Amino acid sequence: MKFLRILGNEIILGTLIAVLSVFTAVASWQGSVADGKQNEFELLGVTSLNDGNAEYLRANQDITQDYNYFDNWYLNVDEKPDAAEYYQFNFSQALQDAVERDPETVWDDQYYDEMYTEANGYFDDSDANFEKAGEWNDRGDGLQVVLMITALGLAFAAWASLLKEESNMRILFALFAIITLTLGIIQYLGIPVVA
Repeated sequence: MKFLRILGNEIILGTLIAVLSVFTAVASWQGSVADGKQNEFELLGVTSLNDGNAEYLRANQDITQDYNYFDNWYLNVDEKPDAAEYYQFNFSQALQDAVERDPETVWDDQYYDEMYTEANGYFDDSDANFEKAGEWNDRGDGLQVVLMITALGLAFAAWASLLKEESNMRILFALFAIITLTLGIIQYLGIPVVA
């Protein structure tokens, strides 16, 4: 028990309070940075998603227009070549490429892939940004746990410093403060780093 009495020393308790205070402040600051980064990447994800949706709708309109041009071209190719040429001139590049590839199977997967390329690019960006936001969220959650543990340890150290030096509760609270500091460090080291 004499060994544990050293935990009640004013210097030990003062050091614990200082270390726990700094550690709590660092965890709080890093948690707020993580929350800010999470919000930033969520906004980027939403922006890319909105742009992707707009581009997807535009591609749908272009595809519908291609259908119309192709149908009119097909109906006029034999009887009204001038009209057919007008419609063919207005084919999208993807439709022109599809006709060159295989006039019998115009509406193939490659055609749709080409038409939705920009929309899919935005959707991929959106997914990447939401994934990054999730990583920052996980980091922020981990830092919140560290913050809770170290704040609890700080409270133990503060209460220990208020008790008389010969009090067994002072030693117990100091021991709890050291345990929470250790747990806080272990938790902190286990938090994923976001690159």
